[in-house]
Amino acid sequence: MTAASDIAETKDRAQEDGASGHIPVMLREVLQTLKPKDGGIYVDGTFGAGGYTRAILKAADCTVYAIDRDPEAHARAVAMARDFPGRLIPLHGRFGNVAELLADAGVDAIDGLVLDLGVSSIQLATPGRGFSFMHDGPLDMRMDNSAGESAGDVVNRASEKDLADIIFNYGEERAARRIAKRIVAARAEKPLETTKDLVRVVHDVLPMHGGMKTDTATRTFQALRIYINDELGELERALEAATALLKPEGRLVVVSFHSLEDWRVKNFLKEQSGRTPNVSRHMPLPEASAPALFTLEKNSGLAPTEEETKANPRARSARLRYAIRTAVPAEGGAHA
Repeated sequence: MTAASDIAETKDRAQEDGASGHIPVMLREVLQTLKPKDGGIYVDGTFGAGGYTRAILKAADCTVYAIDRDPEAHARAVAMARDFPGRLIPLHGRFGNVAELLADAGVDAIDGLVLDLGVSSIQLATPGRGFSFMHDGPLDMRMDNSAGESAGDVVNRASEKDLADIIFNYGEERAARRIAKRIVAARAEKPLETTKDLVRVVHDVLPMHGGMKTDTATRTFQALRIYINDELGELERALEAATALLKPEGRLVVVSFHSLEDWRVKNFLKEQSGRTPNVSRHMPLPEASAPALFTLEKNSGLAPTEEETKANPRARSARLRYAIRTAVPAEGGAHA
């Protein structure tokens, strides 16, 4: 089956599941690297519209624990579970808390964990969630919009220095200080309440010109979203949990969409597979190297095919990295 036909079939199923238009990125590669098997226990840490979960359950007679902090996504998982009685178990929570969520469900070892990082196309397409500068909506951006501070809370209350740090560190925006200064000046006149309010402020600093393919507000929106949802912290906690949860030969598969995520996944896997280089060739070798918790079949990540990026432009920036758990016990006694 071609990537295009994979995508067409998955889009049809997404529409049936009430997630119109959502297409899971690198679905074929996820299945090829996760290798679902009969009797296996898998975790989809970012259920979203359920594209990965449905494909895993169709690929093998296995069980999937589907995690999502978004109440709407959790409701979709509950609905989909009716199609797979006893095989799809929805869990409402953060994927960074995967160990605790599974423990509460009576599970302490799994055969695979898959993470599709970032915001879903459903969230982006819903103006009321405030994730996208393409639609006017409230400045929210929370994955779980029932708790925690919103993007509006941050832009209207944070200090100019804190705003600049957030926009620079999480958005890699070189104009972060100028944007932060303009936000503080704008909110002194009137609170920033909608996505368009924030877009106008950013455009005051970084005007859009003809021929530009990327909106100059992109990095600021990314930064606020990552910050208020603690996305990088969630990723780091999930990666650490995977070392204890995965059985020998268990597989970790992560699809990321920007360098801040991919850098963390890449370096974690290098370190845990014993491939971390020395700081300097003049420094002495360590007395003893820690045994590898993962093996890597590929040093570099996988990129989507040209065929997929044409059919699904969201896939352009995707990078898939995967690793296979060794039998070495994790710190704390896993695989004893």
